[in-house]
Amino acid sequence: MLNNAWLVLGLIGQTVFSGRFLLQWLYSEYKQRSVIPLAFWYASIIGALLLLCYACYKKDPVFIVAQASGLLIYLRNLQMRRRDRKDPAVEPESSGLAS
Repeated sequence: MLNNAWLVLGLIGQTVFSGRFLLQWLYSEYKQRSVIPLAFWYASIIGALLLLCYACYKKDPVFIVAQASGLLIYLRNLQMRRRDRKDPAVEPESSGLAS
């Protein structure tokens, strides 16, 4: 039973993580230009966290390193977006669905 719960967690994480590309594509189509919405970074973080939990459960060092390093990048991008939003010298970009 516990194995099934971990499998479901891993599948949900992969669905969220993969769905971020669909989100980005649809939002770019809506804006008629290539845009990375704020929701993309949140989906990246949630998906990476779920997949990291699953990778730790599976004790897969390659998967753990990949998800942990990606998570740091997604968090940094989110931090830069927040910093840019507070800086009046930065030209505002469409921040997406979540802002």
